[in-house]
Amino acid sequence: MDAFLFQATLYLIVMVIAVPIAARLGLGSVLGYLLAGVVIGPVLGLAGSEMQDLQHLAEFGVVMMLFLIGLELEPRALWAMRDKLVGLGGLQILGTMALVAGGLLAFGQDWRVALSVGAILSLSSTAIVLQTLDEKRLMQTAGGRSAFAVLLTQDIAVIPMLALLPLLALPGARALAEADAAHGEHAAVTMIQSLPGWGVTLTTLGAVAAVVLTGHYLIRPAFHWVHAARLHEINTALALAIVVGIASLMTLVGLSPALGTFLAGVVLANSEFRHELESDIEPFKGLLLGLFFITVGAGIDVDLLFSAPVRLIGLALALMATKGAVLYLLARVFGLHGRDRWLFTLGLAQAGEFGFVLVSFASGQRILQGSTAQVLMLIVALSMLLTPLFFILHDRLARRLADRAEPVKADAIDQPEPIIIAGIGRFGQVVNRMVTMSGFRTTVLDHDLATIRLMRKFGFKGYFGDPTRPELLKAAGLEKAKILVVCLDNPEATLRLVGYARRMRPDLHIIARARDRMHVFELYKAGADDIVRELFDSSLRAARYVLENAGLSEYEAAEAERIFFKLDRAALRTLAEVWKPGVPMEENADYLARTQELDRELEAALTEHFAAQEGRKTGE
Repeated sequence: MDAFLFQATLYLIVMVIAVPIAARLGLGSVLGYLLAGVVIGPVLGLAGSEMQDLQHLAEFGVVMMLFLIGLELEPRALWAMRDKLVGLGGLQILGTMALVAGGLLAFGQDWRVALSVGAILSLSSTAIVLQTLDEKRLMQTAGGRSAFAVLLTQDIAVIPMLALLPLLALPGARALAEADAAHGEHAAVTMIQSLPGWGVTLTTLGAVAAVVLTGHYLIRPAFHWVHAARLHEINTALALAIVVGIASLMTLVGLSPALGTFLAGVVLANSEFRHELESDIEPFKGLLLGLFFITVGAGIDVDLLFSAPVRLIGLALALMATKGAVLYLLARVFGLHGRDRWLFTLGLAQAGEFGFVLVSFASGQRILQGSTAQVLMLIVALSMLLTPLFFILHDRLARRLADRAEPVKADAIDQPEPIIIAGIGRFGQVVNRMVTMSGFRTTVLDHDLATIRLMRKFGFKGYFGDPTRPELLKAAGLEKAKILVVCLDNPEATLRLVGYARRMRPDLHIIARARDRMHVFELYKAGADDIVRELFDSSLRAARYVLENAGLSEYEAAEAERIFFKLDRAALRTLAEVWKPGVPMEENADYLARTQELDRELEAALTEHFAAQEGRKTGE
């Protein structure tokens, strides 16, 4: 027990040191965890016999991650992914299995071993890929969603693989494996797998049904009952009990615990306790995932690696090249382009953590011999260790592709209108809708082609192009326009556009969206007539609601809002006169003094207003 605690403490300390360094160097947290494990294990030799126990514990990080992903998906969303799950994911597994097994057969391996190895290496690392996609905010891209669909298919495929692998063993070897497992931890699994085919199927369906029914009928009442105790730690205990209990049930019947918890998460996606579950599980997930990556790095067999480093690293790279070829071909067939295609190809090229499980299982079934199993374990670990480098390669390719991408030709503007709206994001959409619904015509410009196309589907006319380009503004009728509304979310682009429009049209009325006070001052200097801070009006409304619920009448709160709005805008114009470009506001003595003076004037005006209101009430 003391040695276990020492190992856990050592891993946590190295985690705290290595991961922030890797993150600051732009390498990502996953590579930091893996390198920390390499330092603990192969470099310093501090990985003790307890590492196996730690790895089993850390594998719950993967289980918890799939549970949280399930909470984000409604059953309808999962059904909508069926084409990618069956088509993209299924073809990836079959294609990789065929190429790997074919290569091994060409080198004289037995077909049973070749097929088993092909199945094992067809799986990718759910933990590394999803963690990295989340860190780099790539999950919602087309490449990220396709990668997730393939990973989910692979997790599902673990079930038939566990069921079919024993069939690939020789009859004598299978009997020995069942005899060994009958006295070990896989006794229940072996008992189920010894059932006839229909028995295994019924057991699988029964386990899945148990998860669905438990999630639908038992977990919600349990949360209601526990929630009544008003003890947060009991809520956390229940959340952990759900994940650990379902994972244990899945393991007992020989199924993937990660898949079981993912299914439970999908069932609970519409639950009123969804967000509470997420907040309770998230810290454990992150910590255990990090610990899992460390154990992968620490578990590398350095003696085996140094015995034939070129051959083993070459095999790992050959595996990643083979999977990459399959993935690249599928990306082309399924319509992924550019950065999304390379994200899909490079992100999924490794072997995965379930490979460790299947190698151990295949060894227990006497399908793989000891030396073959050790080599496979090392290839899986090396490919996972190389994966963060592949993501760095993707980042560089993505930047290069973005630089080389040919710009889409701007639309021809056939009918310029007197009001030009530059930018049709969240801010510009509201402006455009109110103006057009009031009977006025607008010329809408935006540099996002997808936004313009979506806008057209809803019946609004817009033109694709960069609103800051002089030729597009000329085509949009800047020379004759009455009003220019700049709704861009890029402060620098907004400033350039306002400055150019003011130089070209001194008489043009310019309304501009500002990010903050500093941006207001810059736009004021550039020549904007009306400047709207993007959160100012909504913040005033929120403050008015506070006043109404704090005891003021609707009229009194509205008057306070009006006075604050009027005085703050006047103060802002005054501050613009003392603002100095390039000098931080906190270092501008005149600005600080004037701000404090204006704040006192504003407070005095509001106090006087409320005193006058109170006087009228008393007089009445």
